[in-house]
Amino acid sequence: MPQITPVVKWLLIANAGIFFLDLFIGHSLVRFGAFAVQSAVFELRLWEFITFQFLHGSLGHILLNSIVLYFFGPWMERWWGSIKFLGFYLLCGIAGAAFFTMLILLNLVPGNIYLPIVGASAGIYGILIGVAVIAPDLRVMLLFPPIELSMRQLAIGLMVISVGAILFKLGGNEGGEAGHLGGAILGFILMRYPRLLGGGPRWEARHPQWFAPRAAPKLRPRTEFRAGEDSAVDLILDKVSRDGFQSLSQAERDILRQASERHLPDP
Repeated sequence: MPQITPVVKWLLIANAGIFFLDLFIGHSLVRFGAFAVQSAVFELRLWEFITFQFLHGSLGHILLNSIVLYFFGPWMERWWGSIKFLGFYLLCGIAGAAFFTMLILLNLVPGNIYLPIVGASAGIYGILIGVAVIAPDLRVMLLFPPIELSMRQLAIGLMVISVGAILFKLGGNEGGEAGHLGGAILGFILMRYPRLLGGGPRWEARHPQWFAPRAAPKLRPRTEFRAGEDSAVDLILDKVSRDGFQSLSQAERDILRQASERHLPDP
């Protein structure tokens, strides 16, 4: 079970609270904040690019999104830091709406410019792709069907399903699948080019100081490094503690090997 992180916690609370409030007041929030090409793009109701991400059409819809956010969101929040993670999540949602808009205007998915969409799925798909980038060999057990996959396999499978549903008009949710693809595509781009979010290389991501303190990694050797090496080595060791040694790239393994060869352990 993951240790829930601050932004993930408040996203879960916001999604659930808005869903039940909207249910109580007769879906007035959905009518105001759902994304539609006509209203968001042509009528410049630009807030819909954000508000639709906090609205859901059914209890099953919000439950599934919440489960995925709960289990995988903390990985991304610890990776990016809370502020950048929130930006990552919302931008993936915006990308989902933008990709849906493009496919609607190109008549590549059924529907029209008045068709509304709601849900956090585009941001969720961005998170799933992000975890698949940093921990491709992480094993996950699906609820349905109950099979075990690696994150790489899960990500590829989800993309194949979305592309297949759009190309062959399967399932009746082609607009939603377009949103999924848009969120996934931007999620992958931001993971590969993190400077687009104002960050440096992935290993320079920092945990925000107001995170709950974490225990020191069990695998951290008692070794002294020069100040210039400390940052890179510490980040790699944090990754080992979090994701396992198998998650390291060959370059990262070389850094650890070279550091251990140059320095003796503390007495």
